[in-house]
Amino acid sequence: MNAMRTYFYRVLLQHGEVRQGFLRLAVELDFSARLKLESQNDATVLTLVRLPDWTSAAMDLLRRLFRHHVRREDLAGFLRDLGLMLGAGVPIFAALDTLGEEARIAGNQGIASLSKRIHDDLNAGLSLGTAFGRNPDVFPETVRNLILIGDQSSSLPTMMLEAARHVERMTDIRRDIRTALIYPAFVFATIFGVAFFWLYYVVPNLAQLFKQLHAKLPPITLMLIQLADWLTQYGIWILIATGVCILGFAVLLRRNPAVRHALHKLLHRLPIARVLMSSSGMAHITEHLAILVRAGLDIVTCFEILTRATRDGYYQWRLGKVREAIMRGDSIAVAMRRVGGFPAMAVRMIAVGEESGGLDQQLSQLAEEYRKRLEIVVGSLSEIIKPAVILLAGGLFLFLVVALLLPVYDLIRQSVQQSLGG
Repeated sequence: MNAMRTYFYRVLLQHGEVRQGFLRLAVELDFSARLKLESQNDATVLTLVRLPDWTSAAMDLLRRLFRHHVRREDLAGFLRDLGLMLGAGVPIFAALDTLGEEARIAGNQGIASLSKRIHDDLNAGLSLGTAFGRNPDVFPETVRNLILIGDQSSSLPTMMLEAARHVERMTDIRRDIRTALIYPAFVFATIFGVAFFWLYYVVPNLAQLFKQLHAKLPPITLMLIQLADWLTQYGIWILIATGVCILGFAVLLRRNPAVRHALHKLLHRLPIARVLMSSSGMAHITEHLAILVRAGLDIVTCFEILTRATRDGYYQWRLGKVREAIMRGDSIAVAMRRVGGFPAMAVRMIAVGEESGGLDQQLSQLAEEYRKRLEIVVGSLSEIIKPAVILLAGGLFLFLVVALLLPVYDLIRQSVQQSLGG
């Protein structure tokens, strides 16, 4: 894949107007950018200057900072409404104006801004597929390819509705995964937050009280006090270091495929995470592959798109290997079996689909099955995690209570003995 380049250009249009601006293209040669400008604008290029590579990253950052976010639910509705209006014979410009106006009235600035950008690109002479392709942070790659196919094959309304259904299904998968993770994340954050408060504030105050009363402290209490003293002295730096490490790991995970692959490979081996990652990953793969095959793309192109669209490093690496095997002449099922890591049931059903000519139907059935499995896993996961969380919270607070109550009990016992002796 070519690197993204940023160009400043000036072009002379046929009616004599000079237009200038910035252009971002994934090209290797400047000559390709010149041809792209001329073909898109039907104009003569007067000036074309390639800007330094860092400008692409800077423009991406500025665009994300100042562009209104489009939620996946809103994107699915936008695609569905646009497909329905195009199917009813409404012109594309009128449909975009209508959707933009409705979004502005509803206060949905993300969809309003998106409608305007696409409208402006179409008005400038770009095709609808190209206009969608200029918004890769909004439209997933599978959606962009569906729109491109529909634009070229006069089946745009159908592809729009297919893309809307696809976005809705992917949104459901993400929602199920978030549902499985939100509860344990919230509970663990609460537990560690309360524990930090006790160690940072409560325990040091009690330690001062014990010291004033000359209480004889058991080893478990001494250990807790030492931990609290250390946390009080270095707590701020620990929080800063933890935040920096988390941020650095997130950046490394996003930019380094090897790290992402290693992490996902580990998650695929852990007992509970393995089921969750496998179900969500295979639901994603079969869903995307079914749509791309049904759209008429060749298998090699399908796997090329699917590899880029997959965020699971474990499956992303394997899909790339499957694509290479298919290019050498293997069938999908044989390639998956040789690469390994794919469920045997999925490989067997794909083999049957290839032999019978109903690959897209088999993939759709697999996608539905893995979505159901994911729902079951999410429901079971919350039930499995609840007792584990209760045990962890109970054990932590039992430790704190015992460590702090033992010296209090000794003080009471000593006080009682002194009273009786007096």
